[in-house]
Amino acid sequence: MAHRGMKFGIFLAPFHRLGENPTLAMARDMELIEWLDHLGFDEVWIGEHHSAGWEIIASPELFIAAAAERTRHIMLGSGVTSLPYHHPLMVANRFVQLDHMTRGRAMLGCGPGALPSDAYMLGIEPVTQRRRMEESLDAILRLLRCEEPVTMRTDWFEMREARLHLAPYTVPRFPIAVASTITPFGMVAAGKHGLGVLSIGAGLPGGPEALASQWRIAEETAAAHGTTMDRAEWRVVVNVHVAEEDEQALGEVQRGERHETVTYFEETLGRPPGRAGDPLRDGVRTGTTLVGSPDTVISGIERLLGYSQGGFGGLLFRAHEWANREQTLRSYELFARYVIPRFQGSLETILGSNAWAQANRKAVFGPNVEAVRQAYLDAGRAVPDEFRWRTAGARDVDPEAAPDDG
Repeated sequence: MAHRGMKFGIFLAPFHRLGENPTLAMARDMELIEWLDHLGFDEVWIGEHHSAGWEIIASPELFIAAAAERTRHIMLGSGVTSLPYHHPLMVANRFVQLDHMTRGRAMLGCGPGALPSDAYMLGIEPVTQRRRMEESLDAILRLLRCEEPVTMRTDWFEMREARLHLAPYTVPRFPIAVASTITPFGMVAAGKHGLGVLSIGAGLPGGPEALASQWRIAEETAAAHGTTMDRAEWRVVVNVHVAEEDEQALGEVQRGERHETVTYFEETLGRPPGRAGDPLRDGVRTGTTLVGSPDTVISGIERLLGYSQGGFGGLLFRAHEWANREQTLRSYELFARYVIPRFQGSLETILGSNAWAQANRKAVFGPNVEAVRQAYLDAGRAVPDEFRWRTAGARDVDPEAAPDDG
């Protein structure tokens, strides 16, 4: 199955274990983005967090600006900007500026804020975060239309005849996507405005099976608000690691996955411990984790596409450091070499050309045998013995054995 135009990238929270040099950790993140740009990945979404120790990038915008100077092609987005933490006019202005500075490679990812500890420090009650995100998103989209001044007042921000003095570089605006986990909220917010979706919940237990029903929520909401949803702008986020063989891939990440899950998600964030005896293999079995050889990962993506009942436009690695640096960089290289082409249609013409050449090699390459023989005769030279068997009406010509006579 070909999926021409399917996009691939990473969702970079990032996740860096405690006890490591944070300066070097951010340098590795930047190195990874440069590597992905070189390999031809399509996009990077960079997170915003302010507490709990592991996810150490506080300003996606600063990281995007720096990454833009070190890359050439890859799209750079916030994954995500926590809208309740910022005045909407400031968010709109910053991303319009990035849109210009990157010459159209900036993207805005939106969410209500993932870490309760961030909201706590800012004095924001969790029960208000989703409403505030909706209010902010409404304001940002009105500002980006650049049609009329925006006057708006809520219990947490106010705008009086606000307008952008710099219009977006991208016409009509840069891409915007909404993060979606388990609840319907993200899909409803995306559907209301016809925006893209970052399905982070696809990497959680039960996430793959819920893909189709989640997308239906977005489409139903869009229909009710007179907008449309585009599956090409739907990205699915899962854990991925590739090695030459399945057991090699599992062995490279098993220890790191356990450390991250136990020390961060369970002991720090309070997620209930998993019940599986081997959670990594269980994740591979259920489709929330794609760890294995290129063929195994290809099968996993095909399975996710089947769960979606219609397909999605992009797959994002939930960037992690389960393996060491060399194994991690190698994983992305293997994915780019052997997995991406299978889902972008770039192999179809090559394989077709090869199949045609094999099927027609006697008719197409056979005359070359006589041409080689004649070239020797025209030069007054004897035909070498190694070519005589083919000049006597060879039934099956091996094109490898027929040299270019220059």
